[in-house]
Amino acid sequence: MCSSICTHSNSTACPTTTRSSTPLSRTSRCGVPSGVPRLWGGMFGVPSSGGVGFGSLPALRSLGWGPPSCGFFRLGSSGSEVSGWDHPVPERFRFGSPSAEVSLLPQYVLKPTFTAQHIAHLDKQAKLSRAYDGTTYLPGIVGLNNIKANDYANAVLQALSNVPPLRNYFLEEENYRHIQRPPGDIMFLLVQRFGELMRKLWNPRNFKAHVSPHEMLQAVVLCSKKNFQITKQGDGVEFLSWFLNALHAALGGTKRKKKTIVTDVFQGSMRIFTKKLPHPDLPAEEKAQLLQNSEYQERMVESTFLYLTLDLPTAPLYKDEKEQLIIPQVPLFSILAKFNGSTEKEYKTYKENFLKRFQLTRLPPYLIFCIKRFTKNNFFVEKNPTIVNFPITNVDLREYLSEEVQAAHSHTTYDLIANIVHDGKPSEGSYRIHVLHHGTGKWYELQDLQVTDILPQMITLSEAYIQIWKRREEDETNQQGA
Repeated sequence: MCSSICTHSNSTACPTTTRSSTPLSRTSRCGVPSGVPRLWGGMFGVPSSGGVGFGSLPALRSLGWGPPSCGFFRLGSSGSEVSGWDHPVPERFRFGSPSAEVSLLPQYVLKPTFTAQHIAHLDKQAKLSRAYDGTTYLPGIVGLNNIKANDYANAVLQALSNVPPLRNYFLEEENYRHIQRPPGDIMFLLVQRFGELMRKLWNPRNFKAHVSPHEMLQAVVLCSKKNFQITKQGDGVEFLSWFLNALHAALGGTKRKKKTIVTDVFQGSMRIFTKKLPHPDLPAEEKAQLLQNSEYQERMVESTFLYLTLDLPTAPLYKDEKEQLIIPQVPLFSILAKFNGSTEKEYKTYKENFLKRFQLTRLPPYLIFCIKRFTKNNFFVEKNPTIVNFPITNVDLREYLSEEVQAAHSHTTYDLIANIVHDGKPSEGSYRIHVLHHGTGKWYELQDLQVTDILPQMITLSEAYIQIWKRREEDETNQQGA
């Protein structure tokens, strides 16, 4: 490919011009027709794995590249003149017949592919990539379009795209291409679109430094039966819960036996101890008598989880001396005490009350915390603004495991890799996300199309809503440096 900008005008042939067997009779060695001013020179990158063809016309139109935009050109009747085109033709592009509308977009951009070697080096790569519009970006740290009110889904998708084993699985389409689904099942569309989005987010040769999630979100709307929409703000935790379970089921997983990449990465287990309570209005003697019945004895069940819900203390309603609302703070370990096996909490239903306590029995490679900020009642949704104080690294969860299983867990220390934040009111707020780039060890804040670097100390000041923590293995070193 020509590495410099050609300064020859349309009327002057390039010195490196050669004859071609194609209808375009004069073609330079760098692949640029002699009649085309090469404004961008060798900027277009072409995969080294072979020839690159043209993408489909509908796909190009969906990207906004259609006549008379610069993404298309029309060959003249003589086959030697190109009109309406002010960009270079990339090397190794095949030209069609005269008077045929031909796309110049590399097929790799529309449908990226990744080799096993490339995937293995993704988390070691600290080099910036250059998009076709000239902007630089880090693959995986790219913005997503907020079409109208889909920032809640964008933040979750960006968080999941930075979980290496989940990302690696979906970067290779062969991992799920042959999964058999029942006739008429639409849920597998979710798997296909999520894989496509992962490959676009990590594509080192994007058009721009951001990606449109439109096709992915269309699949979400369809598969969720419009419970999650593009035009209406949704709840990040509800979407995450539905998406992980739907992805697991679409990959052929079941509740008990068959595992998938989702359960391999995120699933842990716990013991739930439940004790039924007598009605509070009953006399003390009757309560004591009821507590002797087997129905009111404590019961234990084993259960799996894909994420842990952390309850915040009730926010104070009073103001300080300056008449400003006090924003309370709570340490992460205080709200994690829910899972130490001894802390009891009362849960009320319409008819009955229960005391429950929880104890973890297995920790997954990647642990998701969902901090319960929203409380719903019959009239409105209330948000708890309590700030959770948490370290970025070295969170040891050994004390939350039952004693008999602690010996089986040689690694119980976790480091934060993603932090989703909700700002503003419950119904009018917005979402942003902090993600760790493994190759550079730096943190970045993503909000829709905007991508900025951020100091780790600033992350702890936000109203964290969803967090993803990575279990530290013995051969790993801490790259976050905070």
